[in-house]
Amino acid sequence: MLQRQKNNFIQILKLKKIDSYLFKQFISLLVVTFFVVLFIIVMQFVWLNIDDLLGKGVPLSIMGKFLFYVSMTSTPLALPLAIMLAALMTFGGLGEKFELIAMKTSGISLFRIMRSLLVFIAFVIIGAFFYSNYVIPVAQKRMYTLLYSFREKSLELEVPIGEFYSGIKDRTIYARGKDSKRHALLKVMIYDFSKGFENASITAADTVYISTTEDKRYLKISMINGESFENGQQNQNSNTTPYRRETFKSKDILLDFDSNFKELDESMMNNQHISKNIQRLSHDIDSVNIVRDSLKTYYAEKVIKTNKETENVLKNTKLKTPKDIDSLFLNSSQQEMKEIVGMAQKKIEGIYSDAQYNTIVINDADYFFIRHNIEWHTKFTLSFACLIFFFIGAPLGAIIGKGGLGLPAVVSVILFVIYYIINTMGIKMAKEAVWNVWQGMWFSSAILLPIGIFLTYKAVKDSALFESDAYKNVIQKAKGILNKIFRSKII
Repeated sequence: MLQRQKNNFIQILKLKKIDSYLFKQFISLLVVTFFVVLFIIVMQFVWLNIDDLLGKGVPLSIMGKFLFYVSMTSTPLALPLAIMLAALMTFGGLGEKFELIAMKTSGISLFRIMRSLLVFIAFVIIGAFFYSNYVIPVAQKRMYTLLYSFREKSLELEVPIGEFYSGIKDRTIYARGKDSKRHALLKVMIYDFSKGFENASITAADTVYISTTEDKRYLKISMINGESFENGQQNQNSNTTPYRRETFKSKDILLDFDSNFKELDESMMNNQHISKNIQRLSHDIDSVNIVRDSLKTYYAEKVIKTNKETENVLKNTKLKTPKDIDSLFLNSSQQEMKEIVGMAQKKIEGIYSDAQYNTIVINDADYFFIRHNIEWHTKFTLSFACLIFFFIGAPLGAIIGKGGLGLPAVVSVILFVIYYIINTMGIKMAKEAVWNVWQGMWFSSAILLPIGIFLTYKAVKDSALFESDAYKNVIQKAKGILNKIFRSKII
């Protein structure tokens, strides 16, 4: 009895040492891989928005704060990949050193070996959910506020095409085109209201460059190949107003301009889906769902009512077929025909305008609903992705039996790219309303979860998943079966 208790105590002590050993290895690898992956994702984001960040005279403290918020926002992408890579390297290293084989020969199952890490992953999943719900909305709101503040510094890039831009004091700019490579506006009209609306001057130029002077005190507008028109002083004895016309090949205008960086107010992002937690998202989704249903019901009833009114008109005029309508129209006078055509045209234009307005209203409600619903599901997909990638990385590492940053890193990147492509496709389908939101958001998890279960089953059974001999035996058996079937048919 004492010997059995002693053996049980020794076994428990060994298991605790194994748990401690695995936990230390996994944590050290997780920290390193997480920051490496996070750095790569942040640099990718910075590279995609490089035009909005460089050459703006933004203080280093503001830029550091922006990168900090980008890092916090990028955690949902970095954490699952880091977990998979750390698990794959940990169990791959155990297999490479034959430590995993020694544990299994001692009667310890793979699930028992993974127990300490499973407990840790459970806490990570819970923490990831609260992080997504409370930290990411604040980080995203501040990150996009700073990003829009940076973009406000780039006037020559942010003047909209085909719209009137009034971001410069006493000036309104209308541009028909834009050359992003040269940072130039094309086919531009500039309206100057500094002398009042009645005495406004207009300048038209083929190419316009907008920049600040070296001392950042003035805004410089450089115009090439253009004309300017300006009202002159009106003669008291004449009702006409003279104007002055000027043609130029090159002309510069200097305007007082405060180029100091100004951070926009964060409150402008309060109603955006990226800045809401689950409670607010659920409330807004329910509210907009009621509005969507009421709008669709209202417009459906309106169409039914219009159809009934048309049927009543046809009954009252005793016109049963289109031929009757055509004959009635052809028997009318020319003036009556014009009046009928005009009334019909106005009626069609009114119906078309109503249909356009109704479509815009319903589409806006649908857009609001889909975006908020996607953000709601995102709070849960991060936590679930951490679990899936652990159950892919750990058994895959045990099967491969290779540690380090060689093969494990390649396999992890390939699997993550597959996950990213599938996840992006699902989100796109959800945004375009091709699929239901829950189908698009959980599509990648539905694909990868069976892979994780399959790999875990193979690792527990010690299956030779990546040995070429196993596949050669399967192929040989398949050939033998096919040969027997073929011979039996010949006989």
